Amino acid sequence: IYIRGHARDYDQWRQMGLTGWGYADVLPYFKRSQHHEDGGDSWNGEGGPLWVSRGPPGHPIYKAFIQAGAQAGYPVTRDFNGRQQEGVGPYHLTIRDGERWSAAAAYLKPIVERPNLKVISGANAHRILIENKKAIGVEFSLGAGKPAQNVYAKREVLVCGGAFQSPHLLLLSGIGPGAELQKAGVNVIHDAPDVGKNLQDHLDVCVIYEMTKPLSMYSLTKGLKQPMIGIQYLLTKQGHGRTNHLHAGAFLKTRGELDRPDIQLHLVNAQMRDHARVKADRDGFTIHACQLRPESKGTVTLASLNPYDAPAIDPRYLAEENDRRTMRDSVRIVRDIVKQSALDLYRGSEFAPGDHVRTDSEIDAWIRQNGETIYHPVGTVRMGADAKAPVDEQLRVRGIENLRVIDASVMPTLIGGNTNAPTIMIAEKISDLLRGKPFLPPQDAPIAEDERVSV
Repeated sequence: IYIRGHARDYDQWRQMGLTGWGYADVLPYFKRSQHHEDGGDSWNGEGGPLWVSRGPPGHPIYKAFIQAGAQAGYPVTRDFNGRQQEGVGPYHLTIRDGERWSAAAAYLKPIVERPNLKVISGANAHRILIENKKAIGVEFSLGAGKPAQNVYAKREVLVCGGAFQSPHLLLLSGIGPGAELQKAGVNVIHDAPDVGKNLQDHLDVCVIYEMTKPLSMYSLTKGLKQPMIGIQYLLTKQGHGRTNHLHAGAFLKTRGELDRPDIQLHLVNAQMRDHARVKADRDGFTIHACQLRPESKGTVTLASLNPYDAPAIDPRYLAEENDRRTMRDSVRIVRDIVKQSALDLYRGSEFAPGDHVRTDSEIDAWIRQNGETIYHPVGTVRMGADAKAPVDEQLRVRGIENLRVIDASVMPTLIGGNTNAPTIMIAEKISDLLRGKPFLPPQDAPIAEDERVSV
């Protein structure tokens, strides 16, 4: 799903002292990275490497969901990345010709044969090599028990391991909270107290309904239909194998006084339990609901000194009362949308949590039992204007020369939406700095407070 977050998310970064990270500053980089199949406009780019497409038209459940949202009193938004994020509407997708258009497909594969690029896959970084507080290279190996190898940097070491692996690598390299590193047996190179702190992630729950018509992916892929879908996709790139079956959703406020939506909904044309690890046994549809800006913050710490051991991750979901209230309210908002007449033709009984789950305590208990990550961790090597922030606004690691972190871990706060496009934007922006180019000029594109569109 191609989502940038709300404009005020980035203006908040600027207000935190991060010069050059306001919405007007980052919008040109979102646009430069993008090739929208409908062409460019004030908010969308054309000609960039990241292909952005509309979901396929026509499936009635997605149209009915948008109509139900309008009946429930919410605005309809045609482009969540455009004038107004708030509302119900269709998602735009990073899918091209029926294939997920990942960062690798967009940026890496077209240039992988360049003589100045060497890609080593299956490698695991052990530590950053540091001499006299200067990063000079990286130690890695090609498998547990394989000999360590070193690669050296003439200019800079760029760490792009993500919100879990980047802090893990810094900690293994002696960059992190001094007392914690000493206790773990790591030689402290630089005492950076906030490395591995500030972990934020989107927790979501799935409100699941049975469907009264055989139109969900259960019936559409049942029996011999499934291999036929595969054959059709392989031969023509068309049919149900072409898409992610997640074409509509919403960004809504749980309280009217908020300045931006605080929950996101995703409609899936299937009963989707445990991210589809539990196989559906009937027709149904699922509405994921997640809180966009959780107040609960977790940690990433060392589980051991073995670089092949995963770090210890404690997300601390639902630690704050406001997070519990927001998630509880999101379930009630989903129920209100689903009961609208536009979904009468498709809505069966509520499969989960079920009609018997009604009170605050019952909903809270169900969320704690069934909440799951939607895979948007950020913030563990946050950038900031304050001295405790591990990296500055140019993503340079404080206290260590020639070292930057460039990934979702540098986001100081979790943005209101999916994190793929914002991470690519960050890399686009810093790539200009690394090449000595001036930043693209800011572009003002105001967000409307309320723009209601007829269905």
